[in-house]
Amino acid sequence: MSILSKLESSIEKWVAPLAGTLGQNRYLTAVKDGGLAALPFLIVGSFLLVFVFPPFPKDTTLSFARAWLDFSSNNFDTLFLPFRVSMGLTTFFMGVGIASSLARHYKLDQITSSLLALFGFLLIATPFVDGNMSTRFFSGEGIFTVIAVSIFTTELYRFLIEKNITIKLPEQVPEGVARSFELLIPVIAVMLILYPLSLLIQNLTGMMIPEAIMKVLAPLVSASDSLAAVVLVVVICNVLWFCGIHGSLLVTSLMGPFWLANLGGNQEALASGVEPTAVFLQGFWDHYLLIGGVGSTLPLCLLLIRSRAAHLRSVGKMSIIPGLFNINEPIMFGAPIVMNPVMFIPFLAVPIFNGILAYFMVDAGLVAKVVAVTPWTTPGPIGAAWAANWALSAFVLSAVCMVTAYTIYYPFFKAYEKTLALDEEKASAELDTQNT
Repeated sequence: MSILSKLESSIEKWVAPLAGTLGQNRYLTAVKDGGLAALPFLIVGSFLLVFVFPPFPKDTTLSFARAWLDFSSNNFDTLFLPFRVSMGLTTFFMGVGIASSLARHYKLDQITSSLLALFGFLLIATPFVDGNMSTRFFSGEGIFTVIAVSIFTTELYRFLIEKNITIKLPEQVPEGVARSFELLIPVIAVMLILYPLSLLIQNLTGMMIPEAIMKVLAPLVSASDSLAAVVLVVVICNVLWFCGIHGSLLVTSLMGPFWLANLGGNQEALASGVEPTAVFLQGFWDHYLLIGGVGSTLPLCLLLIRSRAAHLRSVGKMSIIPGLFNINEPIMFGAPIVMNPVMFIPFLAVPIFNGILAYFMVDAGLVAKVVAVTPWTTPGPIGAAWAANWALSAFVLSAVCMVTAYTIYYPFFKAYEKTLALDEEKASAELDTQNT
């Protein structure tokens, strides 16, 4: 048995079942749905960043750039408000999405679950500072807290409903009034559990619960922004995809909270006028490692279009338009790449090489860091520039990653093309023989 066959057998026996179990886990699904619920607001908020922080040096003498910088400086609070109520309220949108998804799984009232999640989060994450409610934990620093709180409050709500621990009013009472009284016990239960817990944590540690959670998770958050994390995530995602399992969904579900937490740090740094520090974020993943889809297959589409094998030409023509928007199922299953031993090495090597290249370039400060959320369907170089607040360096790096992907895929494509072309010529010769 070859090494590749042994690898495939091991994946089918051990990795695939685990991936399937994780992919169907209700809590991971809820976190993923929470991220998707927040995504439109995050994209809009990110788009507004360029108006607040124009992509020009502060000492520029260009008249247009100088006018834009002066305008943004003079109207900073007005321009920044839409960002504050979109990206600045990431935890609110995620909390609603997570609680709603979990409530849908349990067949509970989704609005009630969402309101309980927000109530619970506000109880433990909104200290008063100088008489005003602090919004410190409403963005990236509160991500892990809102995940935990949304799951806890929904599970508590489910427990109370299943045990029939609720206030029942006579049938003659209007439905709206009856529902309000039914929710009294869940609201009281959330308050009596979370608020005293928050006071206890503050008394013992001097920290709010979100601060304590971030301190405990600090090693994981730091590790998630490392080169080792980049390589590990690529290997997991692409090996699963090679076996026909949607590895991208699993990876983004697991990494999403870490990416958002680190993104919040980058945005705070940008707003404070200091250099952002986090490298491996969603925009890095999407626009340096997934150009054309998982495995960066857009350059491979360009190779297929000019192939002398008819099958590959047809797949290339069918795949090029979706590939521009990072949708590559046609080439994954049409070429195919899935379970194709010839293409396994470049399919894995391309994102690993580009990940290492991009990580060092961004970490060294030669390329601007990600500070915005972009639609994953945004074409690579454009999305990379957008994610880095329209920095030209990010556009160039994404284009370089396309060139390296083309270069790595080329010899393997030629070997695969030769095999298919010979098979097609043989089949054509046999058909001619039969016709004569």
